[in-house]
Amino acid sequence: MSKMRVVVLAGSIGAAVVAAMLAKGVIGKKAPPPETKIITKVETEDVLVAARDIQTGEKLAPGSVIWRSWPKENVLEPMITKEEMPDAEEKYAEARAYVPMFEGEVINDKKVVKPGDGGFISAILPKGMRAISVAVSVRSTAGGFILPNDRVDVILTKKIPGAGQLVKSETVISNVRVLAMDQVFKKVQEGDEVSMKEVETATVELRPEQAEILAKVESEGELSLALRSIAENDAKSIEEGPVLAEKYRSNGATKTTDTLFIRAGIETYATNR
Repeated sequence: MSKMRVVVLAGSIGAAVVAAMLAKGVIGKKAPPPETKIITKVETEDVLVAARDIQTGEKLAPGSVIWRSWPKENVLEPMITKEEMPDAEEKYAEARAYVPMFEGEVINDKKVVKPGDGGFISAILPKGMRAISVAVSVRSTAGGFILPNDRVDVILTKKIPGAGQLVKSETVISNVRVLAMDQVFKKVQEGDEVSMKEVETATVELRPEQAEILAKVESEGELSLALRSIAENDAKSIEEGPVLAEKYRSNGATKTTDTLFIRAGIETYATNR
């Protein structure tokens, strides 16, 4: 056998041995164990949050707030939790947003105002409107059956100057929304007493110039509230809002004059209205 063949044969054998050793190392190598992941479970608690954007003065009606899981270690004292107040959605249904709130924002007592709280009336007043209170009685409020959110006409009854005991009554403002009767801000629920006894003040919603006129005429006589039919409270009526009688409009085309006639000692009163 030639030397060349011996060298080639030896090289082939060596290569085969090396290949076998490499193959054995790769095949016999065990796969690394899977990486162990440590999962820490975060304890949560349900808190009350805004379900959508809520504007200032808007009522927290059903659907505007929801419960959402919150890390328990991050729950602060002002937050409203389901564990402490499971009926919070119902309790806050009549509350109003004191500040704007965004979707997902936590609700707390500093951001809302509830009936009976200071600032509640200012929260429910539409922009550009004013709340003014007038003295009333059970007799001058439809026997005490006028309640918040009813609409009324405000009637002034006063004596006629120089006409002895003669008096006249006239509507000053119509379609007025009642905000509160004394300190009651909402209608009574089914089963509660309906009649408002010993009522002394009615708070109504007016435009600034209407509030000025009402404050002025209150000193001239007695004010009464005439309850309007619910059938008149349509969308047009609500959008129109309170309406001043023509006599009291600054731009009224006509003015009312009162005339006293005395014939044969009998006093009679006439008006051009």
